[in-house]
Amino acid sequence: MPSRHHAHRLRTGRYSEEGQIYLLTAVVLNRQPVFSSFKTGRLVVEAFRKAQEEQFANSLAWVVMPDHFHWLIELQNTPLRTLMARTKSRTTVTLNRELQRAGSLWQPGFHDRAIRREEDLQTVARYIVANPLRAGLVEKVGDYPLWDAIWL
Repeated sequence: MPSRHHAHRLRTGRYSEEGQIYLLTAVVLNRQPVFSSFKTGRLVVEAFRKAQEEQFANSLAWVVMPDHFHWLIELQNTPLRTLMARTKSRTTVTLNRELQRAGSLWQPGFHDRAIRREEDLQTVARYIVANPLRAGLVEKVGDYPLWDAIWL
């Protein structure tokens, strides 16, 4: 788990720009594989959909791994910290209710990387959705149920 000093450094210099494309990553506390089942993984997917419905972000690609997620978005009407706080809060509340548990679900903070427009977004999306393949969870990307990309 990152130290408080490290978590603070993650936030230093963070800037949210509407219309900017970001690759976001959040990790489960102590890397517990709470999203190893399709049912619990769908809770994260529903949070992504809710963020899109509320016009906070357009989802371009995502993958929900057993202990983290990667989410490629185009930011809309909210700062990154608000988008991620709401997404993590929604999943925590829903998962705690679903699994009859209490307490934190996510490590503090999150990682973000702004994607330049000249970068090939489809290449970034392919990299994201191939995460289960690289992790050895499946032999073909299509065999993993918790991913999507607008191009694929």
